[in-house]
Amino acid sequence: MNTALREAVAAYRTNFPLFATKAFNIVNPGTAFSGTMAFLAMAHALSEVAAGRTRRLLITVPPRSGKSLLASIALPAFVLGRDPTRRVICASYSGDLAAKLARDSRMLMSDHSYGQLFPGTKLTGKNTETEMETAHGGFRFATSVGGTLLGRGGNFIVIDDAMKPDEASSQSSRERVWDWFTGTVGSRLDNKAEGAIVVVMQRLHPEDLVGLLLDRGGWDHLCIPAIADTDQILSVGGGRVHHRKAGDVLDPVREPRHVLDQIRAELGSRTFEAQYQQQPVPDEGARVNWSWFRTYDRAPDARLNDRLVVSWDTATKDRDVNDYTVGIVARVTAQDEVFILEVIRERLIFPALRSRIREVAHRHPGTVSLIEDAGSGTALIQDLRNVARVIGIRPVGEKIQRFDAVTPHIEAGRVHLPKQAPWLAAFQRELLTFPAGAHDDQVDALSQLLGWLNNRYHGSYVGTYGMN
Repeated sequence: MNTALREAVAAYRTNFPLFATKAFNIVNPGTAFSGTMAFLAMAHALSEVAAGRTRRLLITVPPRSGKSLLASIALPAFVLGRDPTRRVICASYSGDLAAKLARDSRMLMSDHSYGQLFPGTKLTGKNTETEMETAHGGFRFATSVGGTLLGRGGNFIVIDDAMKPDEASSQSSRERVWDWFTGTVGSRLDNKAEGAIVVVMQRLHPEDLVGLLLDRGGWDHLCIPAIADTDQILSVGGGRVHHRKAGDVLDPVREPRHVLDQIRAELGSRTFEAQYQQQPVPDEGARVNWSWFRTYDRAPDARLNDRLVVSWDTATKDRDVNDYTVGIVARVTAQDEVFILEVIRERLIFPALRSRIREVAHRHPGTVSLIEDAGSGTALIQDLRNVARVIGIRPVGEKIQRFDAVTPHIEAGRVHLPKQAPWLAAFQRELLTFPAGAHDDQVDALSQLLGWLNNRYHGSYVGTYGMN
């Protein structure tokens, strides 16, 4: 073996991300390896598990990102290659899926090139659909979530897709997974101080396995949405990182933005937010219930005395790089029924913010724009006074107080939402996770809209600009 070949073999033996690329080519012959940032980030995170530096790891990624190949196929093969005495337990939501992943892992470990990399790891005669054992007593054992592990212990436990997507809405199904995990999985580690547990899945529900484990704490979490919600830094190994900007798509070749938009339309926003964005939407919130909102297929035609209103919550400081500017476009009837027509949610600072407000005002003739009359909002109001009908709003109280003050209007069934809209799931998630959620810009814009509506004749608004 020449020097270059020896160095290559040594690299594959010690570098899990590199080994994972070989595993991909063996398990998927004829399929070109794309090496997406998600694949590289997951491979790096799992290499930390293999090295013993991470003991509890959650990975949440969109479908078809390579998580099963990495966690259920390549990782057990790599671990057993480096130490054939290791014991790996792999579980999936069904016996059929667990067996399929076991066959793929067996295919990898039976390949001639694997034998060249790890000549000390040989599979013995005990080689069943669910188990393969090495000559040194190590094994990879496959089972279904909820299946028995009596008499089984391991150094590594991998749970890959703990639940079928169509069962996620069932509380009893979620509880069955949780009971299995808390009652069985943790006790199966041979060495509780050193053993590792990995959970990989697409999010399905706020109270799925990952959601409950995150609430408990103590887990490293690699979360990769299909469309970056905020700027994100992904470690890909070797001290290298990948920077994602808000709005970047994960796989622009296989799933560019227009394809993801089509998937969202086919699945519905709620399912897309969970499975592709890893942000499942709850059914009820701490301060508002989703059932309080009324829905419409098509907004009613405008009538005399109806008003078009856009309530803006602006992020206009350079430091607010992860805050959104939100504009809620609504039709308010003479009876104070509110039909939300559109929610604009973008990262904008001057002068793009000013241009966006102008554009929306021109697109909806006669619109009244509500803008907080404080800080940079005051300057924005003055700047727009000659091109848009603007009302400056001076808020009273804290965010939670302002939202609580307007929820009776929602509970009374006087706020109407479209049954389908691309912005709907993100709007729902933010309202139902408030005040504990990552963002509250849409909450603030809605509070401002309804607060103005309830107090417009005697309240905290400070006057109309640009209506001469």
